[in-house]
Parts: sequence; C-alpha cells; structure tokens
Amino acid sequence: MLQYFMKKRILLLEDDMALSETVSDYLENLNYDVITVYDGNSAMDQIYENSFDLLLLDVNVPDINGFEILKNARAENITTPSIFITSLNSIVDLEHGFESGCDDYIRKPFSLKELKLRVETILKREFFHQDNSKIQIDTNIFYDTNNDLLVVNSVDIQLNNKDAKLLKLFLQNIEQVLSHEAIYSALWNYDEEPSETALRTYIKNLRKHLGKEKIVSIKKLGYKFTKK
Repeated sequence: MLQYFMKKRILLLEDDMALSETVSDYLENLNYDVITVYDGNSAMDQIYENSFDLLLLDVNVPDINGFEILKNARAENITTPSIFITSLNSIVDLEHGFESGCDDYIRKPFSLKELKLRVETILKREFFHQDNSKIQIDTNIFYDTNNDLLVVNSVDIQLNNKDAKLLKLFLQNIEQVLSHEAIYSALWNYDEEPSETALRTYIKNLRKHLGKEKIVSIKKLGYKFTKK
C-alpha cells in the first residue's frame, strides 16, 4: 500500500554552529524538516513568516534572547509549542522559561536521545496555549477540545472519527494549504488505504456544519482552512 508522510517542521535557534549542525542532522535523520537560525532576529523573522510544529530555542543568543523571543511570540497569539535548550540551570531561569510560554526545558549538555524523547512527547499533543478548551471557529461555532465536540449555535455535534481528525488537522494549520498527501497521512493509519472519495465526503461533512467558505479547495494542491 502506498503511504504518505507529512514531515513535522522544526525551527532550531542555536548560535553554536557545531551543536546546531549536530542537532539538525540528528533530527533530519529522524525525518523532521529543520530550519536553522543563529540569532534572535532571524528566529523572529522565521516565526512570524512561516509555520512550524515546534520551536527549539537556545536562550543566550545574539540580538534577542530566547525568553524574549517566545514571550513576544505568545503576545502575538503564536501558540507553536516550544522547548528551550540552554546551559542556564537555576530554578529562577527555569521559572523564567516557563513564564515566557515554553512547554519544556532541556539543560545543556544533553543527550540526543533525550532530545528525541522530549520532541516526540511534545508533538503527540494536539493543541497548545489555548486560553480555554473551546476554540472559536466563528461567532456561533466552537470546537471543544476536551470532549471532541463541535458546538454550533449551542448545539453539540459529535463528529465521527475521521471528520474529527480532519477538523483537528485544519485547526492546527489555519490558513495553511494542506496537500492531499498530508491529509492522507494524518487521517489514515498504516494499515488503511487512503481514499480520495472518502476525503471528499469528510470535507463535505465538515462544510455542512462550518459553512462551505471555511474549507477552500486549492486546485491540484489540496485544501486550506480559513477563519475569515
């Protein structure tokens, strides 16, 4: 059976060139797409201009330190999960890191296996840094992440498994074009055969509840979920 895989995209901010190359090579061998930067300004540009699944941020870097980078990103409602990788090891530094909005904290020196485990654990989660368990899709439409319920005009709608997976995927990638292959990878297990006909059905089901304009078909590329 033909399989499809969507690489998770990671931003790595590390000003030690040797360590950056080591970590980047290791993660790429694990099939992650890694973008490397070496200073705070470059990291800020990447975070605001591109979409990532995870931020790996050193703290003591040129221009803007990692704590401030993440604090600024969170203030702009960027909810991408993040891990600080730093030699700072006091409880005050740890507290500062979590207060700025990180999800985990790795002290240098660290083993690559530890990094792998922490990255995998973070990426298994579904939603990050939401103010509450309900994600607002429209003025009268919410998604209850705690109970996997779509709420339309205060009416709870229980989605089937594939519809729910597809909605979560869209909500994690708002305004991003998702290829058919990326959606196949997210919705179908390794022992299932992806189906274009079935995908069209799931899209139709969601549009029925959300409105056709929320899920845009991009010819020959895939679909884009928009809240506009």
